[in-house]
Amino acid sequence: MTQGNHRLRSIIGGSAGNLVEWYDWYAYSAFTLYFAPHFFPSGDRTAELLSAAVVFAVGFVMRPVGAWVMGVFADRRGRKAGLTLSVSLMCAGSMLIAVAPTYEVAGWLAPALLVIARLMQGLSVGGEYGASATYLSEMAGKRHRGFYSSFQYVTLIAGQLVALIVLLVLQSTMSEAALDAWGWRIPFAIGGVLAVIVFYIRRRLAETQSFEKARAEGAPRSGFLQLVTRHPRETLTVIFLTAGGTVAFYAYSIYMQKFLVNTAGFSRETASEINAVTLFLYMLLQPAAGALSDRIGRKPLMIGFGIGGVLFTVPIFTLLGRTTDPVLAGVLVMAALVIVSGYTAINAVVKAELFPAHIRALGVALPYAIANTLFGGTAESIALLFKRWDVEHWFYWYVTALIAVSLIVYLRMRDTREHSLITED
Repeated sequence: MTQGNHRLRSIIGGSAGNLVEWYDWYAYSAFTLYFAPHFFPSGDRTAELLSAAVVFAVGFVMRPVGAWVMGVFADRRGRKAGLTLSVSLMCAGSMLIAVAPTYEVAGWLAPALLVIARLMQGLSVGGEYGASATYLSEMAGKRHRGFYSSFQYVTLIAGQLVALIVLLVLQSTMSEAALDAWGWRIPFAIGGVLAVIVFYIRRRLAETQSFEKARAEGAPRSGFLQLVTRHPRETLTVIFLTAGGTVAFYAYSIYMQKFLVNTAGFSRETASEINAVTLFLYMLLQPAAGALSDRIGRKPLMIGFGIGGVLFTVPIFTLLGRTTDPVLAGVLVMAALVIVSGYTAINAVVKAELFPAHIRALGVALPYAIANTLFGGTAESIALLFKRWDVEHWFYWYVTALIAVSLIVYLRMRDTREHSLITED
């Protein structure tokens, strides 16, 4: 097998696992409108969604823990070992949600089990990001590193898209009553089964040469103190370059389905269709943006996202909240996703290029998870809370402010394409 074919097979194998990981993560968000009343019954849709969104955010609390524990694990035991462990935890969390009793049957035990499942999934995803970003970046050659590493977000978005497709299929084949009553369990069962398949795929992946080289040379052991004392500037850079990107991503994609229903007034089916079409087009943009970064550098794309996000976030959300035309809504959502592609397509490789191999998985995962917990995981809760207080427009400005913070970082940092610490093995 040629080196190119070996590299391509490894990247496809790693990406397939990433897809299932993120499908399981996003299935919770896609089906919130259906299962929230069973775990948080109140008769108030916004209150039910807010309670479910809080649990969604709770899953993010474990992401820094997962990033820390499994980032160290992937740096010491290998990227392949980290990827295999993360998908095992995701499988367990998904199956628990699939069989969890409702509030009517088990009282407060029902939401407690939901929280436990999300904590397990948060631990899994926290480790998954660092391991997969590191694996894809190290497996890609220097000339096409932006292109190949962009497949992390291709599969991340594809996971979200598959969750939405499952939702659309169930909406078209099941009655509303059946989907509300028990059909929402189906996607979590599917996710658990797919995770088992991916477990066996990942066990056959090749280890990266960067990891093997660092281990052979006796590089320092990865650890939290090593990260914050030897690489403090890089750690802070990852936190703040992520802040605006992650809140924008969750606002434009994850929260958007609920915004279209709860604010714009579209039906759940129409909102799902808009989200599915725009996410599919958004997914296709990622390799193109990644390839562009291989030609012109990473920095121009991130600056483009920062400027576009600062200028257009408030107008896009304002117009979306007032439109009743699904086509116009789709165009506006797509415009927002085009802007955020300047961050999502290349953020993984940018972070990986900042750190040496012996601490790369932890360096990518932990500061990213911290930023994601603080800003991405709380985006829905903050948006719904502002809506409940009748000041929903505050959320638009909140997203804009965080993007502005990240823009300052993009303007000040070096272009990692020209100063990469990923050695060409």
